[in-house]
Amino acid sequence: MAAPEEMWQCQTLNCGYIYDPDRGDRKGKIPKGTRFEDLPDDWRCPVCGASKENFRPLAGPGSVAEADKAAARA
Repeated sequence: MAAPEEMWQCQTLNCGYIYDPDRGDRKGKIPKGTRFEDLPDDWRCPVCGASKENFRPLAGPGSVAEADKAAARA
């Protein structure tokens, strides 16, 4: 399994799909080993159809975890 910094989560309401480069995206014909940054610009979430702009990394700068920490402090 990829490190959390390499995994990206869909932020649309009621989705939460996580793109894992170790798995790729069979539905979108994205081979295993493809980094999120290397996905085509027109790639969409295989669950809800959201664009790449609706995804955030699981860890690291701009991540879901950092947003949760900031919200807890507020």
